[in-house]
Amino acid sequence: MSHMKKTWTNTQVETIVGSLLRGGVITAATLVLTGGILYLARHGSELPEYKAFAGEPGDLRSVWGIITDTISLHSRGIIQFGLLLLMFTPVARVAFLCIAFSRQRDISYIFVTVIVLTVLLFSLIGHYL
Repeated sequence: MSHMKKTWTNTQVETIVGSLLRGGVITAATLVLTGGILYLARHGSELPEYKAFAGEPGDLRSVWGIITDTISLHSRGIIQFGLLLLMFTPVARVAFLCIAFSRQRDISYIFVTVIVLTVLLFSLIGHYL
């Protein structure tokens, strides 16, 4: 019976992290581009109103609203979802590194990545607490 390695080499971790970042950025860019094309197809001929500033609609100010708009194929929701994905790509990277360093049993790096992940998550959701 062959013994399965429980740790990952640094090269394997770097390859996975690179793929994770590349995939996240490409997916986010594709979503933003798709949403932009849909937006221009639906609203490209409208004239902008510059006299009064109107912020984002309420449904685009929460994650659940953005997800709902994306599922409904609303162009602005798709753009916002792509931007959310772009924001969460580095968070996913740090979370993955926590797992990778745990498998490598590297306590100092686990400690540092947990702190970084905590700071990232608090910066994203801290205003809800």
